[in-house]
Amino acid sequence: MNMGFTSCLQIFPTPDMNKTAEFYVQLGFRAVYYLDSAEPHVCLYKDLIEIVLTQSKVETYLPNREIHGYGYDAYFISDTQEKIEQELIRLGVKIVRPLGVTDYNNHEFVFEDVDGRWIAVGTKL
Repeated sequence: MNMGFTSCLQIFPTPDMNKTAEFYVQLGFRAVYYLDSAEPHVCLYKDLIEIVLTQSKVETYLPNREIHGYGYDAYFISDTQEKIEQELIRLGVKIVRPLGVTDYNNHEFVFEDVDGRWIAVGTKL
């Protein structure tokens, strides 16, 4: 059964949807608020990326690396990592790992969002 996946949507639980949305809006994402729905959420859009912020019951977001010992919380695929990394640096976003080649042969960098998530931006070489 091959249905041909076309995209992936990231869901980010967060203790403060407005604060997290503001962070991503400063990165150029467009925010659409659905706070009066049965399950309040905020949709964030930029290029082919969509992030859905949901309200978490916990006060502090725990990133994958803290829960599981390693791992990113999202991976955005791009062929223009250099340009994106420079824009994030210009905006004052924390770069956790600068652009380079990983031991699994990806060309990527990693930034940290306002909740402590590590987001990789990369592509296969």
